[in-house]
Amino acid sequence: MVSNPVKDLEGGGTWGLQPGQFTDDTSMAICLANSLIACRGFVPYDQLVRYKWWYRHGYMSSTGHCFDIGAATRDSIQEFEKRQKKFAHDNDILLEHIDSVSDLDLLRAFDVNCSKIGVAGNGALMRLAPVPLFFFRRPEMAVEYSGISGQITHGDEKAYDACCYYGALIVAALQGAQKDTLISDTFY
Repeated sequence: MVSNPVKDLEGGGTWGLQPGQFTDDTSMAICLANSLIACRGFVPYDQLVRYKWWYRHGYMSSTGHCFDIGAATRDSIQEFEKRQKKFAHDNDILLEHIDSVSDLDLLRAFDVNCSKIGVAGNGALMRLAPVPLFFFRRPEMAVEYSGISGQITHGDEKAYDACCYYGALIVAALQGAQKDTLISDTFY
């Protein structure tokens, strides 16, 4: 890095972005980080609300709109919207208030696993870094929540396992694990 420093940002790419603009994975990671901070913990319902806002309104997008989204994520957000409407109806909640439901006891009844079983992709892995960063002092929670954070949009068991593993890598790195430990066959 010293001999080849980055001196400027490049634009362009598939979407013709300006230098410094970012894509869907970063937008979703920011949504996830905002949820963890706003809720002061792990609330998958709130995460899905923020992903929906990004998808529908460009929340946390570098361009002001969602210009790219993976199929698994899109399908899961659309399923979430359907479930929200039914949940609002069943619980006498006005639709305009459904995104702000914060009663954790009530939210336990909401099925946040909006992906079909077996649906995979890399989107869940690409956005998950805020989870292990937020929970790094509690490694077991960091790993489990990393998996769950992916499961809500990517229902394949391998996607869940990959997110758990990646979360464990991030926590271990934050706690000072050496590269040899992180890449060993016995890690995690």
